Amino acid sequence: MTPITEYKHPIKFYALATIVPWAFWFGAGKLSHMDNPNLVAVSLIGFIGLLSPMVIAFWFMYQSPALRADFWGRFANLRGIRPIYLLLACFLMPASILLAQAISLLFGYSADQFVITGHYTFTSGVFPVWFLLIIAPLIEELAWHSYGTDVLRARFSLFTASIIFAFYWGIWHIPLGSINGYYQSQLAEAGWVHAVNFLVSIFPFVIIMNWLYYKTNRNMLVPVVFHITAGYFNEIFATHPDSKVIQTGLLIVLAVVIVLRDRPFFFTKALRG
Repeated sequence: MTPITEYKHPIKFYALATIVPWAFWFGAGKLSHMDNPNLVAVSLIGFIGLLSPMVIAFWFMYQSPALRADFWGRFANLRGIRPIYLLLACFLMPASILLAQAISLLFGYSADQFVITGHYTFTSGVFPVWFLLIIAPLIEELAWHSYGTDVLRARFSLFTASIIFAFYWGIWHIPLGSINGYYQSQLAEAGWVHAVNFLVSIFPFVIIMNWLYYKTNRNMLVPVVFHITAGYFNEIFATHPDSKVIQTGLLIVLAVVIVLRDRPFFFTKALRG
């Protein structure tokens, strides 16, 4: 039996992976808006919410020897992987934001966007922002690509599984907008265009990331690196928010091209059985 058929509890997993972090994040959001908020408490509560989907995924896998073996067998296995996919995982997202900034120059935006500023557009409580830009994608992908993606792929085509997850992932982030100073909160304050752009950008991002994930034999490190480079390189430059809208357009075009060129890969039925 293919190991992916052992991923059997999508509703239970996604229900828990939503309810638990939301409870912590809404609590952290309420604390963050109090007079003289306790930043340590806000940060720790928010971080526990971030950790919870990973803990839930590991709990599901712990109950199955097949899933435990599957996880460790593909965590860092690079055998048989074409180098082009590894290169794309490392450099595609940095290239997309640099190209988006270059295109923005044609519309009169400043070349100062290419400056590495040394500061960030959001705060993260007591945690350094650079730390969260690295640890948050790692923790998330240890939930989504250890269990969450495969439990959908066992039932749907890759395209359908990606769309379902992208829609879910956008909703999953919403409570973070209630935590004062956090990235999603800053997006909400920046206006509806940039808030909507964040939600829309998730769809091509997930399609491309899952394409790389399955092209590399479900290697766990690939989505981790892809996710880290996306967040980190979108923050280190003095990027104008409108350039991120251009970046989303570029990712949509790329995702459409990838899907059209590899239709059997995306639209083959579920892997169950």
